[in-house]
Amino acid sequence: MAALPAWNLLKGKTAAITGGTTGIGRAIALAYIAQGCNVAVNHLGLPQDEVHRHSLLEEAKAIKNKAIKTGDILELPGDVTNPETGTNLIKEAESQWGKLDIFVANAGVFKQAEFLKIEPSLLDHSVDVNVKGCFYSCQAAARQMVKQGHGGSIIGISSVSALLGGGLQTHYTPTKAAILSMMQSMAIALGQHQIRCNALMPGTIATQLADHDMKNPTKKAALEARIPLGRIGNPEDMAGPAVFLACEEMSRYVNATGLLADGGMFSKLQ
Repeated sequence: MAALPAWNLLKGKTAAITGGTTGIGRAIALAYIAQGCNVAVNHLGLPQDEVHRHSLLEEAKAIKNKAIKTGDILELPGDVTNPETGTNLIKEAESQWGKLDIFVANAGVFKQAEFLKIEPSLLDHSVDVNVKGCFYSCQAAARQMVKQGHGGSIIGISSVSALLGGGLQTHYTPTKAAILSMMQSMAIALGQHQIRCNALMPGTIATQLADHDMKNPTKKAALEARIPLGRIGNPEDMAGPAVFLACEEMSRYVNATGLLADGGMFSKLQ
């Protein structure tokens, strides 16, 4: 998938992203760097994820080597269910680059499960990561932006699942609806500080969270048939919309909205 051209749309800006070593978060982090934005990336710091952390740093380095005026990257481990994780991430970004302009709450979990068999532990984990993790980290970002006094952009990664049901997603779809609702309410609370809050709502994207469907040819074909563009999305398909929402010049009056990026899937009812 072709990368977004390096137009320096975010030149001199600083961003922080949770869950940024894989999938959508990673694609957004790399796109921001290519656009001249310094990026602080949060990740869980698990031993099995070291390969992703190292490859992200290598890819960021490659971007710097072939383009001018790109941003820098730093990474910091931490679990977003701990309120201190977001605080530490923002503090590190501010310490390194002096400010925070953009925040992307991306960290999330999903595991298919039958409604009648869902245990409290799975529901609790889904809510803790997807809802509470988003809330705590956004709150930390907003506090920094308010203190700075020059506005900013906060983006919550929601999903088309905020608008649609799923038989194996009864523990997941409510969390994505919560993120959309959270961004709407945050936009009202923070508008006086010129902080824009929006939700990016991907459709079916080929990430680790969708592995179960991607490995099932029948399910994958059925999903593709529902998408007018005829293909499953890639993480890179989310980079452009995330740059748009982050860029003050392009989206300065876009606030409290949910931006669908699903290839048209939501509209295909029949």
